[in-house]
Amino acid sequence: MEFDLILGLVFFAFCAGAIDAAVGGGGLIQIPALMNAFPNISPATMLGTNKLAAISGTTSAAFSFVRRVKLSWKLLLVIAVCALISSYGGAACVALIPTSILKPLVLVLLIVIAVYTFTKKQFGQDHQAQPITSKVLVLAGVGSVLVGFYDGIFGPGTGSFFIFYFIRFLKVDFLHASALAKVANFMTNFAALSFFIPAGHVLLGYGLVMAVANVAGAICGVKMALKYGSGFIRILFLILVSVLICRLSYQIFFAAA
Repeated sequence: MEFDLILGLVFFAFCAGAIDAAVGGGGLIQIPALMNAFPNISPATMLGTNKLAAISGTTSAAFSFVRRVKLSWKLLLVIAVCALISSYGGAACVALIPTSILKPLVLVLLIVIAVYTFTKKQFGQDHQAQPITSKVLVLAGVGSVLVGFYDGIFGPGTGSFFIFYFIRFLKVDFLHASALAKVANFMTNFAALSFFIPAGHVLLGYGLVMAVANVAGAICGVKMALKYGSGFIRILFLILVSVLICRLSYQIFFAAA
């Protein structure tokens, strides 16, 4: 492994871990870095290597959030199980729905999320502690199934969708939503790796090096999120969603031209 190549991957993996820990979207940084480092890499190997690095940072972030942010274990269990099963199902159906159909739909959803979050200034600023009723568990399960399936079959913006759904329907703030999203995202990454690793679609050496850097970045990201709170996460969230909108718009309207 060449030193310059490793150094570049380590840098981008650290940045991805820091951003991903707060609002998700680490793949926006890691995947282009892998594509640049390995121009001839297959899409499956690129995604598998990215997931190996990402799950390490996600595990660290999820553990840190669960320790410091008060969450219901019953709620976490429902979210984790639903996200795991649906993500694996999405991966199994990946060839059935072309990305040419998914991209415009995801773009519209991201624009709606961005406009809603920007105009609703108090959205995600207040945490409404509520009893974990059957209705809350059903809502958590439905959202985890939908977003988990999406992550398995396509992926971009998964963290943003989890956060938005948990704020909108579970009435939590950005900080608690990020914590819940990390647990859900860990399970979707685990489901994906359960397919990619046995199939040999992972650059193990590079992925492990990136994993260490991703964990270091995640530790920093969690500390920033906990220190500055929901207002800080809301700004990062809007920035990330805006970047996703620009990226998908370019792929839909310009890259194919």
